[in-house]
Order: sequence, then C-alpha cells, then structure tokens
Amino acid sequence: MRNRLFVIWAALRWVPLMFLIAPVMEAPLVAHLSQPPKAIKAWSGNASWYGPGFNGRKTANGEIFDSEALTAAHPHLPFGSLVRVVNTRTGKFELVRINDRGPYQEGREIDVSYRVARKLGLIHAGVSQVRLELMELPQKR
Repeated sequence: MRNRLFVIWAALRWVPLMFLIAPVMEAPLVAHLSQPPKAIKAWSGNASWYGPGFNGRKTANGEIFDSEALTAAHPHLPFGSLVRVVNTRTGKFELVRINDRGPYQEGREIDVSYRVARKLGLIHAGVSQVRLELMELPQKR
C-alpha cells in the first residue's frame, strides 16, 4: 500500500511539470531560419516563358513538360539545379528546377514555365530582365 501511494505521489508531481514544459517544446530552434539562404552564384539576364503549347512533350531530361510546374530551361546548368528567378522590375521571385535546355533565342538566359511567368508578371511582357540566383546544384550519384 505504501509503495503504491509513493508511485501515485511521484506520478502526480510530474503532471504539472509536463504542462509547463510541453508548450515550450513546440519546435526545435534549428527549424527557424534567421537569414535567407545565400546564393552560390548570381547574375542578370533576360527571361522568357513557354507554356501550354508544350504540355505533354518530353523535356531534355526526359520528363513530361507541365506548364503548371515550377520548372525552367537553361542552356548549360545541370538538370536538377535550383534557381531563384527574380523579376528586377517588381521584386517578385520564384524558385525553379532546371529540367530542360533552352532558350534558343539570342539574348535570352532562361525560359520559365507558364506558372512561373504568371507569378513573376512576365506573361504580357514576353521577355523581361531578371536576376538569376543559383541556390543549389544537384548532388552527384
């Protein structure tokens, strides 16, 4: 009986303590970035877009093109590279994954999907000045 009372008393002492500790432990401190990630390389260039007319066709890396995906075409960056595309006029940006080759027009640096162009405000302009920030290269297998 005495042993049972001790166990109950010990358990009851921890209940208020758990209510005090639990709210503090919502998420680890490392889950919150204090500064945005730094780009590996940054440069400027002209961006254009390609969209619904190419839906269902294969891209240079073998994927099926989806105009609503966050993807882009670049002449030489490795497939799978992550690039932040920033509209220099509006400051709007989007992170895209390189999955195709192009653009094939002189003076253009990147072709983005229709969804990215819509978000960045490039649809009506057709070609716009952007800042490209290489955020991540694909890992070698």
